[in-house]
Amino acid sequence: MSTIALFGAAGAIGQSIAAALSAQGRPYRVVGRSEAALRKAFGGDPLAEIVTWDPDVPDSVRAAARGVKTLIYLVGVNYWQFELHPQLMRKTLAGALAERVEQFLLIGTVYPYGRPRSTPVREDQPREQHTFKGRMRKEQEDVLMAAAAQGQIKAAVLRLPDFYGPGVDKSFLDGAFQAAAHGGTADMIGPIDRPHEFVFVPDVGPVVAKLIDTPAAYGRVWHFAGAGATTQRELLQEIERQSGRPIKTRIAGKTLLRVVGLFKPMLREMVEMHYLVTDPVIMDDAALQQLIGPLRKTPYREGVRLTLQAAQPAAS
Repeated sequence: MSTIALFGAAGAIGQSIAAALSAQGRPYRVVGRSEAALRKAFGGDPLAEIVTWDPDVPDSVRAAARGVKTLIYLVGVNYWQFELHPQLMRKTLAGALAERVEQFLLIGTVYPYGRPRSTPVREDQPREQHTFKGRMRKEQEDVLMAAAAQGQIKAAVLRLPDFYGPGVDKSFLDGAFQAAAHGGTADMIGPIDRPHEFVFVPDVGPVVAKLIDTPAAYGRVWHFAGAGATTQRELLQEIERQSGRPIKTRIAGKTLLRVVGLFKPMLREMVEMHYLVTDPVIMDDAALQQLIGPLRKTPYREGVRLTLQAAQPAAS
């Protein structure tokens, strides 16, 4: 029976973690609302146990967590519903505690930090969030780590920067990859010349697989940084170079986001997070490297190649 469960598994990060566990021959449980989405992503892996849940129903949460030793939490919400993050964490944690789950890893973001005090940012930077989304993510973390501090569960947070890779459609770079593969214009959030970092999604799974098996990992926050600081423009140029076609771009700054956001809720919600483009959080993951050893980070050139390859239309 699988003793590792991925809650909110159907996204790109969940699939990366599942692939790493499967490569080790380890059974795992994938938990989500949609059985169809879970079967599409994991139905071909005999090591995957597919379980649906309703986080608003306590018995459903408990059933999804039953028999689990390690819970990896990836539950997402709509970008305009961030108030749900701490609510869903409380509901999931309650079910996990009732089922005596021993270990709980939250895959987090840089949002709780707010604007960086220094570059790179270490795990001990104070969380001085100035946005609603940052406050909700901080509260989500606090709910979990309070339970850990009280000895109810072993818990940790792994914070990731922005990410990209095959099948990732919620990325600053997705428009450029799609334009390179299918034509059209790439919508991007600017300015695109500021330093930024991205983690290649397939690199995340092996790190998580190792982290959950490391006793010293629990009780604190860790960073897994990208493959170095770059810029969106540099990656755009690399996508153009590898695809062999120039890419038309439509770059939206904060003002344009406000205007277009009157009609598109997703873009409206990005206005308060625009500081991540102008004042980026570049992460220091030396502590994680010291804990689990060298971290595999796919170079951007290779990551671009693999992502472009996946974005190409299937041959008829």
